[in-house]
Amino acid sequence: MPRKLLIASLAALCVSSAHAGSLLETPGADLIVFNAQIFTGNLAQPEASALAVKDGRIYFVGSDGDVLGLKNSGTQMIDAGRRRLIPGISDAHTHVLNESSYTYNLRWDGVPTLRQALDMLREQAERTPEGQWVKAIGGWSPFQFEENRFPTLDELREAVPDRPLIVQYAYNRAFLNEQAMEALGVGTVQFPDLPGTEFERDAQGNPTGVVEGYTFTFIAMEAMVPQPSSEEQVSALVHAIHGLNRFGVTSVIDAGNRGYPTAQANVAALARDNRLNVRMPFVDMQFGDGSPINMVEAQIEAITKIAPISPGHKLHPTLAHGHVYRGAGEVLQIDVHDHENFDRPPVTIDPGLMRQHVEQNVRKLVERRIPFRMHISYDENISPFLDALEDLNQTAPLDGLRWSIEHAETISPKNISRVKELGGGIALDTKMALHGDGFIETHGREVALRTPRLRQLVDSGVPLAMTTVAYRAATFNPWVVSGKSVSGSDILAEDNRLSRAEALHLFTAGAAWFMNAESEMGRVAPGNLADFALLDRDYFTVPEDQIRSISSVLTVMDGRVVFGAEEYKALRPPLPDILPAWSPVKHYGGYYGAH
Repeated sequence: MPRKLLIASLAALCVSSAHAGSLLETPGADLIVFNAQIFTGNLAQPEASALAVKDGRIYFVGSDGDVLGLKNSGTQMIDAGRRRLIPGISDAHTHVLNESSYTYNLRWDGVPTLRQALDMLREQAERTPEGQWVKAIGGWSPFQFEENRFPTLDELREAVPDRPLIVQYAYNRAFLNEQAMEALGVGTVQFPDLPGTEFERDAQGNPTGVVEGYTFTFIAMEAMVPQPSSEEQVSALVHAIHGLNRFGVTSVIDAGNRGYPTAQANVAALARDNRLNVRMPFVDMQFGDGSPINMVEAQIEAITKIAPISPGHKLHPTLAHGHVYRGAGEVLQIDVHDHENFDRPPVTIDPGLMRQHVEQNVRKLVERRIPFRMHISYDENISPFLDALEDLNQTAPLDGLRWSIEHAETISPKNISRVKELGGGIALDTKMALHGDGFIETHGREVALRTPRLRQLVDSGVPLAMTTVAYRAATFNPWVVSGKSVSGSDILAEDNRLSRAEALHLFTAGAAWFMNAESEMGRVAPGNLADFALLDRDYFTVPEDQIRSISSVLTVMDGRVVFGAEEYKALRPPLPDILPAWSPVKHYGGYYGAH
């Protein structure tokens, strides 16, 4: 090409490029947060004071001077006031979609005294309309109370004399007044006849109102009480998510719900209006109409014929990891579910039944490349599950398919290694914080101090997350986890504890593996999704007994403010009214001190 022609061509190309550049968005940040103490979770740049966000992603992290230069006329500027900023909390195992009655329930999460808890019941009973129940279900522990005990039936009857009442402790125990017993048919064939259910009886053999059992007993009871309307279910979801945002939670995995595609309708209602303020990938359980079914076959039927979807399929039109199908679980077969009631000895599954389950059910998932999660709490049941999975891997290779054991409280060092070798992950939870004192009474202090084996789990390198397993088995507050229970008892040996940075990693970058998002979530780093929280106190320096009281003053998800408190309250988006009008959450909030 002649030299003049080459120069002319290059000149024309430059003019064309300049014109195209003029059509692009104005350079600069959408959002800048400065004057912060940023824990990035990025080993190459562990600390910084400012960050810049563009189009829902972090694109610069550094000093105030470097980042402030990225400001333009439209940039939202937030002065962090030297507060601690962390990556957004990811809860890799929770049950938001099961909480369609969230605004119907009086939550005792964090209430410091039983006296206050009973006063809340008494006040709520006065505003609850006829035909509705007074309910305090899950998220609390008797060990959190100053009195360090359960309420008595007389105290509960006095607090709620003329409405049906249920007070439920995890999936362990429920307290019912006479109106509730009559409505549920306690002592009659009307009450579900489920394994492990026991009624406390008085000297005459009559049920007192205390019911003990396992998970499905309490799920069945909940289905027998008045249910919220569709509008109330959407309100419940909005305000449950608001409660999560308050603690700096920006993403959750809904670990099994009422069955795809039914439970997804409420999420879709928020997604349509871009009001889903948390990323919510989900795994799915299929229970059908209560008739005996093969849960895995029902899962395959749901995603291939009823509402076709594949693992990784996005249901939210715009939000990355907004509502994505991530596979089956955590219950894949009811008969192999080892309920984690720490007030009772371990539920031991027949090894032959576990092997049959893996060979017949898990095989179907592996062959179809459907990721799966298995609820297994006790090492006695983890061993036969891994025995069978190792054999399955020989004929139907896992070959990188993501799978995990959920809870795994008493997993042994040997089984930790086996999970890693098979390419699986382990999702722990915070139940010991609420129920560790009960675990000590049942299993002994020496066992409790190694439950779970945190130090060995972290050092093993197995994909690992800490979760809340909210809302029934434990509270949705991720900050309750420490080396002590809510009563102040030591529940972890000194050599079984983690540094605060290691513990935070399990709720951020560690959890990202379970969301298939480890390259873009869990760190404050360029290219990562713009999810982060500004805390009301410095997690790294406050006394240990204050950690459980930490909350966020500013939570950002996808580059937009989803929660604000204190000096940032004006930045938070408006919330719709809480439904129904008599909702306990409307009067007390979803967590003690949150209203």
